[in-house]
Amino acid sequence: MQSAMRKPSALPLLHIVPLVSLLSLVLGCKDQAKESATRASADVATLGVLVDKDVGEIERGLPEGAKRLSVLLGGGADPGKDLAGVRKALFKVRRDVQDLDVAKSTFFALADPSGVAIRNDLEEDVMAGQKLFTIFPALTKATGGYTTAVGSFPNAAAGSTKTGPDEDWIAGAPVKRDDGSTGAIFVTGWTYRYFARHLQESLKDRLVEDAKKSGDERKLPVFYVAVFDKTGVYSAPLTPVVDEQALAGQDLLAKTAAGPATGTLSLTDRAFGWAAIRCSKIAPDTGVVVLRSEL
Repeated sequence: MQSAMRKPSALPLLHIVPLVSLLSLVLGCKDQAKESATRASADVATLGVLVDKDVGEIERGLPEGAKRLSVLLGGGADPGKDLAGVRKALFKVRRDVQDLDVAKSTFFALADPSGVAIRNDLEEDVMAGQKLFTIFPALTKATGGYTTAVGSFPNAAAGSTKTGPDEDWIAGAPVKRDDGSTGAIFVTGWTYRYFARHLQESLKDRLVEDAKKSGDERKLPVFYVAVFDKTGVYSAPLTPVVDEQALAGQDLLAKTAAGPATGTLSLTDRAFGWAAIRCSKIAPDTGVVVLRSEL
């Protein structure tokens, strides 16, 4: 009778142990992703303050620079007939106006009252002759005062940049003639991807400093920064395409409509957290997002 009785099999335990381990791994990844999202929230809040500071430099500096450029219009002069003089004046204004000297702009340029670009401060001027009011309709308001606009220069719209399509943020202020009429427009700006890189580098500097204080400089998270609006997500150069696509799939504009938003993602078998906020100083319905994963 006893010989007919079978001992309980140990086989179920062999199945349970791996399942417990797998469950712990899954829960651990979720916890890690939530931690990354929490930390990304602090990161993006800091970047939001930086965005306001960067745009504020343009808000203050551009009108001041426009006043100084009025010398180009003295005595009814036509700046379009002295392109070398225009470029020299743009260099001088950027150097002499402190806010413009530290601004994150990639160019400064002068346009005529109808919005046709005359000359920028770059050695190779691809803006000359472009109809800025057509590319950036909102910029037409710059004939009456400081204003900003978003659009895409032809090369960006065609997606010819190495990192994909881009958006351009541009600001303009009127340059007055002696009689008070607008004789030119002083403009400046940057692309969203360039600005995302600037924000990402700023975040990196802070994270490195925090790591130094903690005594572990090697323990830096994996992180990326991007600017988003209704047209898409524009990450800093070298951001993996899969990461940008994943952020684009989060509908960041809708999720930040009522305030800051966070979430988690699993990308290439790695747990990520993200946090996003609106940055109306750049433009309406525009924001910044941080994607982060702890080591």
